[in-house]
Amino acid sequence: MTPEIKEYEVNLIEKKQLNISGNGDDTLWDNAMILTDFCSPWSTEKGTEITFRALWDREKLYFNFTVLDTEIHIEKQDDSIESIGNSDRVELFFRPDNSLNPYYCLEIDTSGRVMDFIAYPNKDFNFNWNWPKDDLVVKSTVNANSFTVEGSISIESLKSFNLIQNNRIETGVFRAKYTKRQNGCFEPNWITWVNPNTETPNFHIASSFGVFVLKE
Repeated sequence: MTPEIKEYEVNLIEKKQLNISGNGDDTLWDNAMILTDFCSPWSTEKGTEITFRALWDREKLYFNFTVLDTEIHIEKQDDSIESIGNSDRVELFFRPDNSLNPYYCLEIDTSGRVMDFIAYPNKDFNFNWNWPKDDLVVKSTVNANSFTVEGSISIESLKSFNLIQNNRIETGVFRAKYTKRQNGCFEPNWITWVNPNTETPNFHIASSFGVFVLKE
């Protein structure tokens, strides 16, 4: 029996009204459904509390991660893919269909650095690909007890990659949380909206996606 696919409703707001500041404090976010249904299937550690919101205005898809965390790990040696990949971050994956051929990945750390790439089955990643610069806005803030990552993606770009079908976007929502171990190394705890039911951590699989429903 195929498990029921999780859905998240993205409410509609008026065009060009929501301000992306990185603080996530625009009052229009009050119109968004609150998503806190995250799990860490491969770890017994308690995951940090994540609140996700999304809205759209027919021109842009807006997203907002607020994460309670008092011990944020960020590697700032440089702005390389490796540095972002070794840092606490939030992630959004989008796919046209469950073949994952291709799918599109946005991984954003707490300072707003973006690791964007196009991917293909079996973790075949092309880091030379980037989301069109003018179609993606990302801002972030870090506070004593939390961090916020918010941004917008143009609807035009999502359509150009065939990611919106009947007002539905097949989406993965994830988080990587790095914790320092006794040996001094930082190891990730992988947190996801949809449990992909794999033995080992794997977001790059069809069963890790849910659906965003763009409401009219």
